[in-house]
Amino acid sequence: MTRKNFITIGTFDGVHPGHRALFARLSRLAALHQMRPQVLYFPYPPKTLLSATPQMTVLSTPPEKKALLKACLETPAVELNFQAYREYSAEQFFKKVLLEKYRCGGILAGPDFAFGKNRQGDGEFLKRKCAQLGLPFEILPFYDAPGGAKVSSSLIRKTLAEGKIKEANALLGRPYSLEGRVITGKKLGRKIGFPTANLDINFYKLLPLGVFAVRVRVGKRRYRGICNIGFRPTVNPIDSILPLAEVHILDFHRSIYGRRIEVQFADKLRGEVKFAGLDELKAELARNAQTARQVISDGDLAD
Repeated sequence: MTRKNFITIGTFDGVHPGHRALFARLSRLAALHQMRPQVLYFPYPPKTLLSATPQMTVLSTPPEKKALLKACLETPAVELNFQAYREYSAEQFFKKVLLEKYRCGGILAGPDFAFGKNRQGDGEFLKRKCAQLGLPFEILPFYDAPGGAKVSSSLIRKTLAEGKIKEANALLGRPYSLEGRVITGKKLGRKIGFPTANLDINFYKLLPLGVFAVRVRVGKRRYRGICNIGFRPTVNPIDSILPLAEVHILDFHRSIYGRRIEVQFADKLRGEVKFAGLDELKAELARNAQTARQVISDGDLAD
C-alpha cells in the first residue's frame, strides 16, 4: 500500500530560511510518522493573482521557485493550479485536494497560512479537522533572523522596495536576483561609453528602484556590473507602470542579445537622479562603476 504524505502547503515566495526550516521540520515529522514528506505550492501568490495591481509583487517567478525548491527538498514539490481551486471552500479543499488527491496523513503549516475561499482554512480549522480524523498536525512558528526579525516574504518584499539590499539579502539567505532575456534597446549607453543590456523581466517580479552594484551571470561566468532600474529621467524617459532594468557589465565586450542572464544584487549605490546632461551622467556612472569594483571582490565572482 502506498505510504501517506505528510504535507505542507503554501506559496513559499522567495524560498527564504523560514521556508527551509519548515521543509526540514517536515522531513523529520514524515520520518517520525513513517510517511513521505510532500510540499504543495502555488507558483504565484493567490494575493498577486487577485490584485488589481499585481505588477512587481513577487520575489520568485515560477521557474525560479521551482529551481529553489528542487535544491532544498528530498521529494519533488507539487505545483498547484490556483485557478482550479479558487472557488473551493476550506472544507472542499481539505477533503478533495488534501485527503483524496494527495493522500494526506498529517499536516505541517506555517504560522500565517490559510487556504480555501476567503482564507477560511486557517490554523484553527486545520487543527480541528486533523483532530477529528486523528491526523498529526503542527504549526511551525516564524523563523527569527539573527537580528531578531521574524522572517517573512512580506518583510523581504518591503525591505527590497525600500532599497535595503544588504538587509533583504540577509533575510533571504542569499543575494536577491532576477533573470531576464537581453532585448534591443535605444543603445544610448553605448554612445557615452556605458553600453547596457536591457532586460525583459517577468511582469510580476519585484524590482527595487535605483542604481545597484551587482554580480552578473552570463553562461557559467560571473562579472561585476551596475544595474539601473527606473524610468530613465535624464535620457529618453519612459512612460510605463514598469521600470526599465538595464545592466552595464564591467570588463565585458560581447554581444548577448537574446540570451538570458542573471543579476544578483550586492548593494544599492544611489537612487535614480535626473542629471543636467550626458557629461554629468557619464561622470556619475564612472563613479558608480568604481564603487561596484570595491563592493564586489574577486572572491564574490567565484562559484
